[in-house]
Amino acid sequence: MPEILVHIVEGRTAAAKKALMKDITDAVVKHFGVPPERVVVQIVESPRDSKSRGGVPFSEL
Repeated sequence: MPEILVHIVEGRTAAAKKALMKDITDAVVKHFGVPPERVVVQIVESPRDSKSRGGVPFSEL
């Protein structure tokens, strides 16, 4: 059972996350040859002040 974790900064819409999960599932089905019901996609959201790039929190970018 493939399990894919996607780490993002919070703020995306439910529709955008649903579309991403569907596209990822479709790609795994295509390239790994597994049925879609075996694919698990989890989106892990972080608050903007809990993630940084180059030492600068996303909340300050």
